[in-house]
Amino acid sequence: MIGEDSGIEVDGLGGAPGLESARLGGDDPVGWLLGALEGARGEDRCARYVCELVAISPSGEEVRGTGVLDGAIAEAPLGTEGFGYDPVFVPEGETRTVAELGNEWKAQNSHRARAARALLRAGPFDADLAP
Repeated sequence: MIGEDSGIEVDGLGGAPGLESARLGGDDPVGWLLGALEGARGEDRCARYVCELVAISPSGEEVRGTGVLDGAIAEAPLGTEGFGYDPVFVPEGETRTVAELGNEWKAQNSHRARAARALLRAGPFDADLAP
């Protein structure tokens, strides 16, 4: 059995929305976030996507994998791929949002992809699967 939870943490919001990422902002989470950060500059716009994966084996052994993608919140949404906060999240070292970078980039570099690789490395899985 595998469980997953993800969220975005924004420095200027004291780490919020965190676990509430999917619920805050109702039908317009990006609009809510940009409104909450109105006037924020520099470090206040620093953010990170965080994913925690937990696998429990049939024998009850628990294995965890955490993935983090650091970045910042853009001033306005850009791009069409992805979902949630992707149109305003610019990963560290990039100049475009995750929604602009696209789903192929996201499949290799997202917080979830990083958590999956960490879970494979941490667990008693087939060695051929773990990168």
